[in-house]
Formats: sequence, C-alpha cells, structure tokens
Amino acid sequence: MIGIDTNVLIRYIIRDDPRQTQSATAFIESLTRDRQGFVTLVAIAELGWVLNRSYKLDRTDFIQALKTLLSSEALLFESETLLKQSLMLFAQTNADFGDCLIATRSQFSGCAITVTFNREAANSLAMKLLP
Repeated sequence: MIGIDTNVLIRYIIRDDPRQTQSATAFIESLTRDRQGFVTLVAIAELGWVLNRSYKLDRTDFIQALKTLLSSEALLFESETLLKQSLMLFAQTNADFGDCLIATRSQFSGCAITVTFNREAANSLAMKLLP
C-alpha cells in the first residue's frame, strides 16, 4: 500500500499542470487491488477545501470527483463508511465538506453534539451554535 498526498489527487482531478498531471495519472492508474493507494481523511478534507477555495469547483463536480475516486478498487480510504456518509450529508445540505466530515466523525465517535461558531454548519448539520 502507498499513501497518496492531496496534491497528487488534485493534479489527477484538475489536470492543470501538464507534467504533474501526467505523473499523477500514471501513478494512480498503475495502482491495483494488490498494490493499492491509501487516502487519509486529512487528504480528503484538504482536497475539498482546495477544490472549493482555489479552483472554485462546484458541489456537483466535487461530489462526482469524490464518487469516482471512491469507486476505484485500487484506492483504499481511511474510514470509507464515514467518508461516504459525509459525502451524502454534503450532497443534502449547504454545509462545507469539511464541516460534514467533522459532524460525521463526531457522530461516529459517540459525541452527543458538536459545537461550532459557524451558523451554516449549525443550521445544516444540527451542530450547536455557541454564543
């Protein structure tokens, strides 16, 4: 198994740097079920933030990109069930993907509530807004 950094995933998805895109694509497409790439939740959280903030990728395109990655047998994701639930929550709300990961991770960890100063997260994700 080989860990994959966020920037490799970005080049694979966005294809904005010809040399790095070629390298990322060749690497990811060389992976197999027996020689998988490992993607952490941190890498996915970074991916969501960068694709939204830097590349202005809309929600629908982000959801499709993540679903495509998740469908690969050559990629293994940390907490895949949590990730899929976070993606479903993201698709159903107006919350940022990072907030969806936080809410889902907190729920999976047994938290009764998750507190925030983010009004959108509090409204969309049933987090408790701190005064």
